[in-house]
Order: sequence, then structure tokens, then C-alpha cells
Amino acid sequence: MQNIRDYVRQTASAAKTAFYAVSTASAAQKNAALLRTAELIKQHAADILAANAQDMQQAEQKGLEPALLERLKLTENTVEAMCEGLRQIAALPDPVGEMDEFRIRPNGLQIGKMRVPLGVIGIIYESRPNVTVDAAALCLKSGNACVLRGGSEAFRSNMAIAKLITQALRENGLPAAAVSLIKNTDRESVGAMLQSPELIDVIIPRGGKSLVARIAAEARVPVIKHLDGICHVYIDQAADTEKALNIAINAKTSRYGTCNTMETLLVHEKRAAEILPLLAAKYAEKRVELRGCPRTLAILPDIQTASDEDWDTEYLAPILAIKIVDNLTEAVAHINTHGSRHTDAIVTESYTDAQTFLRAVDSASVMVNASTRFADGFEYGLGAEIGISTDKIHVRGPVGLEGLTSQKWIVLGNGQVRG
Repeated sequence: MQNIRDYVRQTASAAKTAFYAVSTASAAQKNAALLRTAELIKQHAADILAANAQDMQQAEQKGLEPALLERLKLTENTVEAMCEGLRQIAALPDPVGEMDEFRIRPNGLQIGKMRVPLGVIGIIYESRPNVTVDAAALCLKSGNACVLRGGSEAFRSNMAIAKLITQALRENGLPAAAVSLIKNTDRESVGAMLQSPELIDVIIPRGGKSLVARIAAEARVPVIKHLDGICHVYIDQAADTEKALNIAINAKTSRYGTCNTMETLLVHEKRAAEILPLLAAKYAEKRVELRGCPRTLAILPDIQTASDEDWDTEYLAPILAIKIVDNLTEAVAHINTHGSRHTDAIVTESYTDAQTFLRAVDSASVMVNASTRFADGFEYGLGAEIGISTDKIHVRGPVGLEGLTSQKWIVLGNGQVRG
């Protein structure tokens, strides 16, 4: 029997070969494969949901945490969202081959840049079967091949989806290996991917903190990642009350298990007495546990006391930490100290405060008068995302088509030689 490491390397090698075909495929050919995938997923939705139901049953029996169960579950609506994401990606401009920044040098050379794919992208992810579709679609449209390694909890769902993607590729004259799912959930398969820089050009992890930390520590391949989603909403002195209430409720309670969910609420001291009781009543309706600083407890005496650890915790649960701050400067300092550089928002009617917040907060997404839940590739008009990066190189925030490409220098001459 073939060992796991050899199997992974063989799969990655086939993806490398497929990359050279996909990287030069026309936009029309890639789009046709994406649209055909959407058709097949719609036609076989019942099969996908049946496979997912088996995964859900097994995950519940194993005691998978609620946040992961939420990410694992597929419905008719989420399957339709997959199809819509595929259609949106097909409709986006193809970034591959775009040339810009051209200038003419005194010697007549035209020098500029061309956008090119990254190569073979390894995606290692937990739960979330929709990642199988998003990753395959974004990689294909951007001219990359991908090697997908999903978690054991979503194995049947991922297999059902990957089978349809492979069919669509073949029907449109593209190599099936351009989207390769590792049909093994042994931990050794992850290690094999991380240790194959000659076959895999970049790794993108989608999962819990322990998975991402392991990948960041062990990878010999460049990694695009984020570890935590410790997101903040700051209600400024100049906030509109109705906007503040709506945003603070949505950012926390829209969904609990996502990385763009608010985990800490900051409130200007001059607005706290007015706004916190209103918010507390709404959070109580949704059974959100509140933990506050001493000044917050003076207004909301029935909530729990926040510990130092709370400011650095991604709950992924109906728990919210609240802190009253003296001013915008203190709010920014708290975010930059305790945040995870993911997504942070201010609620304010002050143009000056909004601009200061946008410049000073060191996060991948910074928002004014909007819920942090909008930090998402689909919402940003990217069609879908392959992940969110809190790194500063080479891409930051939701990673869409452009984030899966690089640029190379192009020099156009007419016989020039250097003296």
C-alpha cells in the first residue's frame, strides 16, 4: 500500500503539471468550467446534502464543538450560495495576463508588469465544505492549480463536491488534477504538504487556531494566514444611537462561529450610561453572556467581571467583553494591543474621528458605521474568498483573485543592447 507522504507528493506533482495547462487557459474556458460546476452542484444538491447529513451525524456523535458544527452544516441555501459564488467568480474579470505600470525609458525600452498565477496552492481546512468550492473556483479563475486537504469531519461532503468539480474540468478540456482533493485525513498528509516547497508554492490554512499555528510553525512553504478573529466595535462619542445599537447587535449575534464576529465592544465614557443598558437588554434576549470592565459593571451590575484574558480571547460563542474607554485614542490603543489585526469598526458621525480611526487601527479591514460581519470576500465583491490574511505580505484581508496572483516584470525592446 502506498504510504501517505508518497501519495501526497504524487498528488501535488500531478497538480504541478496541471498548473502549466491552467495558467495558459483562456478566460472563456475557465469560466465555462466554473459555470458547469454550478450547474452540476445544483443538479446534485440532494447528494451533497445527504453526504453532509452523514458528516453531521458523525461529528455530533464525536462531540464536535458547536462553532465547528455550524461551519460544517450545509443547507439548500448554502448550496445555492456556492452556485451563486461560482457564477459571480465567472463574471469577474480574469486578472491573469493584465499588464500595467508601463513606462518608456530613454533608450526606448518599454518596461511594465504582468499579473501571473502563484502556481500550486495548498489549502488545508476544517469543517466548511463550502471552502472546497470557493478554493477551487478562485484558484482556477486565477490560473492556479490547487491541492485541497479538508478535515475528517467533512470528508463525505468534500468528496461529493470535488467529484463534480473534476467532472466540470474534464468536460471543458482542463486537467482534472488542477483541483486535487487529498483523499486521506491522516495528520501526516498535512505534514507532507507543508514539507514540499518544490511542488506547492503557497499554503492557505482555514481552521482553528491550533491548526493554523501548527502550519505556521512547521511549513517550509510560504503561508497566507490569520490566527484569530478578535474583532472590535468602538462606539464613539459622536455615534448615532440607532446605528450603534444595530451594528453592535449584528456584529455579535449575526453568527457566533465566524472570524469576523465582534468579540469586544468598546464604548466612549460619555455614551456608556445611555447605550449600554439598551444593548444589554437586546443581548439578554439573545442570551449573550456579557463580561465587563469595572466601569461597565457600575452601569450593568448583573454581568460578569472581565478578566485580562477576556481582552485577548476569540470566543466563537455568545459571549462578549465590554470596556468603557476615555476617548478615541484609548480605543485605538486597546485594539492595536489586544486585537488580531483582522477587522475593527467605529460607529461615529465625526468625519475627523472616522479618518483618525481608519489611519491608526492596524488591521486588515477597518470600517466606519458598518458591522464587522461584512469582512468577507463575497461581501467585498470578490465573488468568494479563499481566506483572510492578517499578514502584511503579500496580501492582506479577504484573499480573492488578485490575492492569488503575483506580478512579473515585462520588458519590450526593439533590438536594444546595453553599453
